[in-house]
Amino acid sequence: MPSYSLVRFETENGPRAGLLVDGKVIDAAEATGNPSYGSMKAILNDWSSAEKALEKAFADGGLAGRGVAVAQARLLAPIDDPAGIFCIGSNYRDHALSIAKALGMEPEPDPHTLGLKPWFFLKTAHAVAAPGQAVEMSGEKMDWEAELAAVIGRPARNVSIEDALSYVAAYTIANDLSARDRAMRPKVREGSPFRPDWVAQKNFDHSCPIGPALVPASVVGDPQKLPIRLWVNNELKQDSNTDQMIFLIAEQIAHLSSLITLRPGDVVLTGTPAGTGAESKTFLNRGDVIRVEVGGLGELTTPVK
Repeated sequence: MPSYSLVRFETENGPRAGLLVDGKVIDAAEATGNPSYGSMKAILNDWSSAEKALEKAFADGGLAGRGVAVAQARLLAPIDDPAGIFCIGSNYRDHALSIAKALGMEPEPDPHTLGLKPWFFLKTAHAVAAPGQAVEMSGEKMDWEAELAAVIGRPARNVSIEDALSYVAAYTIANDLSARDRAMRPKVREGSPFRPDWVAQKNFDHSCPIGPALVPASVVGDPQKLPIRLWVNNELKQDSNTDQMIFLIAEQIAHLSSLITLRPGDVVLTGTPAGTGAESKTFLNRGDVIRVEVGGLGELTTPVK
């Protein structure tokens, strides 16, 4: 399969979509001869045709020596304004066991045995942060969560589990930053259904670093067999594999599509493994640097200020 990925990068004429090939960024519109493919949104909205054009541009061999070195390009978030960022909760077996142990609780049974479906919360486009972009501390207990993100490539409504992955255009890396000390509204009694505050905890500005690139699903292969790791200041905090997911990505997409029509450019954050700060009661500090790697999708770095 072709080995390329897609990025957004800054130019004198504003953001452009590009192919990342052999360490160089090449304007996608120039590479394919389609002017509309200068926009990542246009590429995703026309994914079935765009993927063929991108693969052809790569396979023809005419991109050799072209473009600018990625180290000299200013990479932006590969998707800057997704209509929806859907984030599944408690979806890694190792994480669920670790949280239960930290809370002194018995582990929850596999939700499949109870007939349960995946459950999600939302982030908005305000939460997106670019690779390398510094994120301000939110609260005093800001936590990290390494995640594999699936990017939708065509409208999906009431799709089956068997067909769900065919609606994924690409995968990328995300970090679901969480303000743990802002999870509950102060002065609201414990047990009240109005006590949780999902916006304050999960949806503050730049709480979803994403990138650096979109790697086509056809290149990634099986998304349930990818190592996922996160470091804080070069100290390994999370070290797992996407095979630890409770609800598979196909199950997540199928269920979401039963609730709402997923659109091209929508992002599904598929859960985080054990090793978050919530388990060890250690959290981020100003000056820390977070680094996330998932499979062969690159490296997402986020400084904290």
